[in-house]
Amino acid sequence: MLSRIKKHYFIELLILAFPILIGNLGHTLIGATDVLVVAKYNLNSLAAISIANAILFTIFIFGLGILTAISIIISNMRGARIPSKKYLLSSLVFSFILALIFTIICYCTKYIIHYAGFEKELVPYICEYISIVSFSIFGMYFYEGIKQFLQAYEIVKFPNMILLGAVVVNLVLDIVFVFGYGIIPSMGVRGAAYATSTVRMLMGLIMFLYIFKKINFKSKIDFSFMKKLIKVGSPIGLALLLEFMAFNIITVLVGREAGILSATHNILITISSATFMVPLSISTALAVKVSYYYGANSAKEIKNYSLAGLIMGVGFMALAGIILALFPNQLISLFTKDAQVINIALPIVSIAAMYQIFDGFQVVTGGILKGFKMTKFVSNSVLIGYWGVGMPTAIIFARKMNMSLKGYWIALAVSLCVIGFVQAAFAKYKYKQIKNNVHAASN
Repeated sequence: MLSRIKKHYFIELLILAFPILIGNLGHTLIGATDVLVVAKYNLNSLAAISIANAILFTIFIFGLGILTAISIIISNMRGARIPSKKYLLSSLVFSFILALIFTIICYCTKYIIHYAGFEKELVPYICEYISIVSFSIFGMYFYEGIKQFLQAYEIVKFPNMILLGAVVVNLVLDIVFVFGYGIIPSMGVRGAAYATSTVRMLMGLIMFLYIFKKINFKSKIDFSFMKKLIKVGSPIGLALLLEFMAFNIITVLVGREAGILSATHNILITISSATFMVPLSISTALAVKVSYYYGANSAKEIKNYSLAGLIMGVGFMALAGIILALFPNQLISLFTKDAQVINIALPIVSIAAMYQIFDGFQVVTGGILKGFKMTKFVSNSVLIGYWGVGMPTAIIFARKMNMSLKGYWIALAVSLCVIGFVQAAFAKYKYKQIKNNVHAASN
């Protein structure tokens, strides 16, 4: 297979994917600095922020999914040689409308916190954090909307490098606002909220200034374009929401059994999430390439880029799985020296290694489907994988067969395997259609 694919397909995907990977790392590090700083302030503040972010993230992840449609549709237009730069203003207006809707929804959640059963001492802090951070969605969505537009033109370095700068700014502001410095008083949870909001708004502002001269304010707002964004993007948002909810439910079920199991589960998820950023970046780059050549009606290029993406994504995760299987003690010991946690984790390592491979496969095949604008099939695959197969499997192995944490990880691996193969089947079917259309047009 490698001999049939020219090197430039791998190189071009790497060039496009690497800055995206840097951006993904930036997102992760911003979250990590928040936890690091607030954890040193006090545990109640950390608990309140963790709960508030879980609530907010569950809501605005849907909007972030919708915004990914911008890069898919614009890239497809470029491939079809349809003028697309005129849609920049419409993309900005769409990002603003989406931000307004999700800001209102997120802000209103603070009114139900009192009835959600959280510890009484945490409730005021959760509400305070939500009240402030909800408005940062404007900055986040503006940043993401512009980033997606630029991504369609394969302009990925500047948008993702902003995130690296944001990590440093976020760390400094967290320390200053949480603990206080000079004339700035210690603000605890409120300080962390101000830090997060400031960084997100700055990211949105910098991106807006970056493309300001390219905006044609005289161009008409195209509402039909916005409808396309909703049609293509909503299933992506739904897929992200379904996946996020499935993982959260399993995490809650594990935590209800025992705290030690929850700690072990979180360590394994953290290891898997770190490696997942690589195939995720490849998948994002692949979606842009496939979308472009889908618009150009080039079956050959679609096939070659798809195979290159699969080899890179699955190959990396297979390597990560092998390393995890060979050095489980060393990797787990990076997080804890607790002998009980290590003993619980070791029997699950082989399953986690297979999980890595299936995770790489499903995210790359998902990128191919997004490039085809078959986003409904992505959400349907997630629905089938996690909710149709995964949850029943979790009940059977974890509960009925008393396999506990190991049973949940078997369920997760099976879910990802099903999602990957269902998506691959859909992608293969669509590719055959395109190939037949190209063949018919040439005769």
